Amino acid sequence: MNLTVNDVSKELDVSVDTIRRWDKKGLIKSFRSEKNHRLFDIKEVQRLQKKLKNYISENNFKILQAEKKTNYKVIELFAGAGGTSLGFENAGLNHLLLNEIDKNACETLKANFPEDTNIICGDVKDIDFKKYKNKVDIVQAGFPCQSFSYAGKSLGFEDVRGTLFFEFARCIKETNPKIAVGENVRGLLKHDNGKTLEVMVNVLKELGYKVHYKVLRSQYLDVPQKRERLIIIAIRKDLKIPFVFPKEKDYIISLRDAIKDCPPSDGQKYSKMKYEILKQIPEGGYWRDLPIELQKEYMGASFYHTGGRTGMARRLSWDEPSLTLTCSPAQKQTERCHPSETRPLNVREYARIQTFPDKWTFKGSLSSQYKQIGNAVPVNLSYHIGRCLIAMLDNNYKDFDDIEIIGL
Repeated sequence: MNLTVNDVSKELDVSVDTIRRWDKKGLIKSFRSEKNHRLFDIKEVQRLQKKLKNYISENNFKILQAEKKTNYKVIELFAGAGGTSLGFENAGLNHLLLNEIDKNACETLKANFPEDTNIICGDVKDIDFKKYKNKVDIVQAGFPCQSFSYAGKSLGFEDVRGTLFFEFARCIKETNPKIAVGENVRGLLKHDNGKTLEVMVNVLKELGYKVHYKVLRSQYLDVPQKRERLIIIAIRKDLKIPFVFPKEKDYIISLRDAIKDCPPSDGQKYSKMKYEILKQIPEGGYWRDLPIELQKEYMGASFYHTGGRTGMARRLSWDEPSLTLTCSPAQKQTERCHPSETRPLNVREYARIQTFPDKWTFKGSLSSQYKQIGNAVPVNLSYHIGRCLIAMLDNNYKDFDDIEIIGL
């Protein structure tokens, strides 16, 4: 059942403007009808009703960790600074191999994981995975999304050769894991009109796997950040187990809860001009909160463009999750200014928002550290995915009250 914005306003007993504001902030989702009317799904409205009762979770920021380890083994490609790796380890999984090509990110992995962790720094194309055949339970990869060539192609395994997705598929083919997990940005759903994702799904099916995918919203999974990730799960066809995804919580964690006691660290600085602009922006505001002449001066030609451009001159809000972190907190298009101090978020604040523990150190230059953190999958999101994978491998769901079973 679908509701109009007026229906939702009555259902939740809040104003239409409030509903529209929530929609823009990603707190409730809408879609457009054939007549371009804004509509809401009844389940989404009911979920928000529950969230409103205990909407902001106070003093609930923590790095989630399971009480015990399992014996399940993981190979992870494109490991970056270790967001997924740490989340999986915290869930109870164990890594046979971590691979990363970026030198600074690789040094970050080495600095934080035990010395005996099998970390291979270099191009994934040079790794022979055959020795892990039937010795790994999960292969995971946050592969970059690349364009494919379709002309005259059968869209199978050999046709994706030369892409990083192919290396993920090759690892699966050579190791025969029970489950494979791919992670990417939500935009992959529409990349090349959906053809790229279609090819990926077809390749995984060709390798002998059934496939299901879903967009997960980090802000409802113990992450103080509005960040969406597309998670693709492939289960080997001989295994009679269902697809399992994390169930959204009925609360969010505010930025205040996440960084209020954050240890000091290095961070980027504003130029004098940008500082003078940002200090006039109120908490939660952006460039439209400036006097009109300053808007025109700061935005330049962009002032006359259509669209919200809400990331420009943006100051974050204490009482909401952060906006999605980028590779730099001081980029003009995607500003991430501290809620009350006129400065970009620093490295440790960035890490807290991605739910890295304070003891997790990042190697390389300041810009490299921001990039590593900004590109990471939030640790707590990965923890929830890891717990779902364990439930699937155990084929036991009674001990998990925070999962959604999709079906065989």
